[in-house]
Amino acid sequence: MAYEDAIAGLSKLLSVKADLEGVAAARINQITAELERAGSDGFDPVEKLKSGFVHFKTEKFEKDVDLYGQLAKGQSPKFMVFACSDSRVCPSHILNFQPGEAFVVRNIANMVPPFDTTKYSGVGAAIEYAVLHLKVENIVVIGHSCCGGIKGLMSIPDDGTTASDFIENWVKICAPAKTKVKSACGDLSFAEQCTSLEKEAVNVSLANLLTYPFVREAVVNNKLALKGGYYDFVNGGFQLWDLDFNITTNMIV
Repeated sequence: MAYEDAIAGLSKLLSVKADLEGVAAARINQITAELERAGSDGFDPVEKLKSGFVHFKTEKFEKDVDLYGQLAKGQSPKFMVFACSDSRVCPSHILNFQPGEAFVVRNIANMVPPFDTTKYSGVGAAIEYAVLHLKVENIVVIGHSCCGGIKGLMSIPDDGTTASDFIENWVKICAPAKTKVKSACGDLSFAEQCTSLEKEAVNVSLANLLTYPFVREAVVNNKLALKGGYYDFVNGGFQLWDLDFNITTNMIV
């Protein structure tokens, strides 16, 4: 619905329901004002999507017809990437992945839950497809700076009470990382603990990957490598480490 239609509908409601209580009427007037402001900022979401696709088609698709012709026949990515849903940390943009190079799963705080055939089955299905059908050779879990999901995990009270329907129960997947950070870094500030947890949570996700039988088998047979990564978008840095759980990076850019 366009904002003009919403405003018209609200105005009609006000005229018909003249006996609305003052508080309700004031709230509707507030919403109307917010809609007017939103409509006056010049942002057109449909135009944004259209122009974005036109740019893609002319600058990428039509300039690399052979690539997209090959992709039409199938995909064989070398990487599976777990990344955060945060709009600032698109892995294809950061690591310059081209179409067909990375099978990507994005969620809150780039977490991998342990193997469970009934819980978090969407993640399990993605891992199963990537490892058994696409035969990816690398799984990379990438954390990042200023992660809201990690901050949320650090903020959960010790009694475990939650204030949301989904978020806190999801980020508790990496609760063992929080316990480790609070024990080892208790003298650090909250922000510094969050930074440590952003990396330590990656290691918990790497360990959780090994609870999937087909992942474990592929790793043992040297057909699959697991790596942790960390993107610092504040300073423009990237770290990568192997499955050793020590944050001893073997690559810093």
